[in-house]
Amino acid sequence: MGQSPYLAPGFYDRALAQGRHRDIVGGRWEETANYQMECLLEEGLRPDHHLLDIGCGSLRLGHMAVPYLAPGHYWGTDASAALMQRGYEVELADKSRLPPGQLVQDTDFAFPGIPGVIDHAIAWGVFTHLPPEALPPALANLRRSFPRLQKLLLTVFLAPEDATGAHRQIDGVVTHPTRPPWHRRQGAVEAEARAAGFAIGWREKWLPRGQRLAVLVPA
Repeated sequence: MGQSPYLAPGFYDRALAQGRHRDIVGGRWEETANYQMECLLEEGLRPDHHLLDIGCGSLRLGHMAVPYLAPGHYWGTDASAALMQRGYEVELADKSRLPPGQLVQDTDFAFPGIPGVIDHAIAWGVFTHLPPEALPPALANLRRSFPRLQKLLLTVFLAPEDATGAHRQIDGVVTHPTRPPWHRRQGAVEAEARAAGFAIGWREKWLPRGQRLAVLVPA
């Protein structure tokens, strides 16, 4: 099974040394951040909510969400502390609204030290670059760690149930069952959500690169 490029030794160090903190998280910086905020607002995010941005990277969403939310109401996790720090330094206009300790390095979706006040979470373009077995424990940890969680916005690539190999998404990206970018079958994602204690619904809108948006709510 192919390895995610994000797990390759030295990946973050090389990219940051080249000034590519925006490219690391997939490029299309403002376009994608606008989509992220649009989806969150459509799902009812308010300034008084507490948002967890899973795989927040260099604050592509954070540079818009932090000014929108009440001070201290944004939390971010990522496998790379250096990537989050670069985003904090370069992309965040008003740093007084986000204590730096609320950017938490987390390599296995354990959400260490993040308080139970989280009521909204988003994982955008995270599990598209990780093997399928990463999602079930992450969902279980979310359900267990955040009793106030109202909604999780999750993006995935989907392929038809009868697909056996590569699949070309509506936006032209070719996804795969055994290497990144990974695609999933809708039924498998739904089963994993239910097993973790969530009800799941799909939104009709197509997202950049052909990702699909699932909204999970505690069952």
